[in-house]
Amino acid sequence: MTAAIIVGLLAAGGTYLVMQRGIVRVAIGFGLLGHVATTILVTSGGIARRGVPFIGEPGTPADPLPQAFALTAIVISFGITAFLLTLAFRGRDVLGHDDVEDLEQSDEDDLDEYALPAHATPEERP
Repeated sequence: MTAAIIVGLLAAGGTYLVMQRGIVRVAIGFGLLGHVATTILVTSGGIARRGVPFIGEPGTPADPLPQAFALTAIVISFGITAFLLTLAFRGRDVLGHDDVEDLEQSDEDDLDEYALPAHATPEERP
């Protein structure tokens, strides 16, 4: 029951943050949703209380498949969060704000001054 409440709270918080205007909040929301996926995958393997595995009678081992899926979900969530945070900080440097709604209203001339020419040599690139 506790795991279901944690999953519900994380999902609600992540969904709320993803729908915000600031891209940093969107990135944090995706991070929370990644934690939701990990928690769901770990709890699907069963959270029965087991004893110490090397003492006493051998019991049933834990299913390794949900753990492998959870590890994959952690790596994917980390990659997406790192990309979104990099995008947010670069957007704040270039545009001066992190508002997602105002990205459509930015002038293309402002963005063109940061673009590299197609024929730029490696020495000319920043």
